[in-house]
Amino acid sequence: MTLSEHDLQPLVEQWLPAQRWFAGKGRTASAVTVSRLEALTAGPPELSLWLARVTYDDGSVETYQLPLVVRGELVSTLEHVLLGSVTIDGEPWWIYDALHDKDVTQAWLLGIRDEARLGRLRFARLGEPDDIPVGQPSLVLTGEQSNTSLVYGDQAILKVFRRLEPGINPDIEVHRALTELGARHVARLLGSATADLDDEPTSLAMLQEFMITGTDGWELAKTSVRDLMAEADLHADEAGGDFAGEAERLGVATAEVHADLAQAFGTSVLAGEDLAARASAMHERLDFALDVVPQLREVEEGLRSAFDGFSAAGKTTALTTQRVHGDLHLGQVLRTVHRFIVLDFEGEPVAAVAARRAFDSPLRDVASMLRSFDYAARHQLVDTAPNAQLEYRADEWAQRNRASFQNGYSEASGQALDETVIRGFEADKAVYEAVYEARHRPAWLPITLASLARLRPETQHERR
Repeated sequence: MTLSEHDLQPLVEQWLPAQRWFAGKGRTASAVTVSRLEALTAGPPELSLWLARVTYDDGSVETYQLPLVVRGELVSTLEHVLLGSVTIDGEPWWIYDALHDKDVTQAWLLGIRDEARLGRLRFARLGEPDDIPVGQPSLVLTGEQSNTSLVYGDQAILKVFRRLEPGINPDIEVHRALTELGARHVARLLGSATADLDDEPTSLAMLQEFMITGTDGWELAKTSVRDLMAEADLHADEAGGDFAGEAERLGVATAEVHADLAQAFGTSVLAGEDLAARASAMHERLDFALDVVPQLREVEEGLRSAFDGFSAAGKTTALTTQRVHGDLHLGQVLRTVHRFIVLDFEGEPVAAVAARRAFDSPLRDVASMLRSFDYAARHQLVDTAPNAQLEYRADEWAQRNRASFQNGYSEASGQALDETVIRGFEADKAVYEAVYEARHRPAWLPITLASLARLRPETQHERR
């Protein structure tokens, strides 16, 4: 039995918009078309990769990867990923998201181990065949927002890209380069899968070593904050869950990753006029944000001052640029027994691949992590009544760990950090966060606004 595009089309049209990783929520699609990419196994059960092309009313187009398995019977354990059923030659067939079907997920491991070529599909391996854990059962992780990841045993993790873009995904590109370099703070790349689409290779998936002892940095930071809030009469450096040591080690790890990226991809210099142009774009983003989040007007003067300082820095300092992470925060790092591991070098999910690959200042990553410390400090206050003591402790925790992170980064990089440049990057990131929270997570908007209080003119005067 071979599933046809005609049979699958109506099922995908109904199923796709409800998926967590579908990026077109809230937009009107004028057309959804499906096409078969290649079959991974002839079956039974049949396993194939499909493409869903979504055209929106504004003319934009997105392409999604759909690994699908066709079964001749209902499978109760796959009910949550059922697209629907079709009748072919009088027989019913059920179609499921294949990434959740443990009976077929070995196909990706086998393809990578054997460096298989299946029509337009290309599998690549980095390392030895025995590094690929063929035979280990798969388990889908539930925390992913824009992709789907499977863990095989406790040895490897496969990230399957859902929304496809032409070219090699930066996450694969960076991890391949850093793996070959022997970088200490990344998980080794084991292999990848690409497809030849429109005469250009397009990344489909990547396989990495799985850090079995790794703990999410965001969870560690939240635990530290909870410990402090439970003992609110103590200062941040007195609470049992003080995070400052980890923050400093994370700063060291970030600096070492930046050094590895510079070695692997080289560096450049951002001219003064380029800094001025970027500052102008920051002002424009604030102009837009003020209409969406009027509360930003209370700190508008401080934000614009930060952008102007960013622009002026180019007149006195040459800003080194290189490949960077592009979306660094506490949720993008793991703390293992021996070290921090930095994850997900895809960059900003909404940005084009070319923009995610472009050189930028490492201080942009530093600023992004500083914003994450503010979020960790205040997340617990979202659902609580106003409490001046807890507010003070949250700010104290954030300031202590921000300083520790910067100290670790500065010591490991051997460079003093340009606070004016960091402040510009951080202010721009905060404006983006305010718009995002107002639109998607309004209960968290006070986190961004509270951390921006330090930009009020009177606060700046007090600090001086």
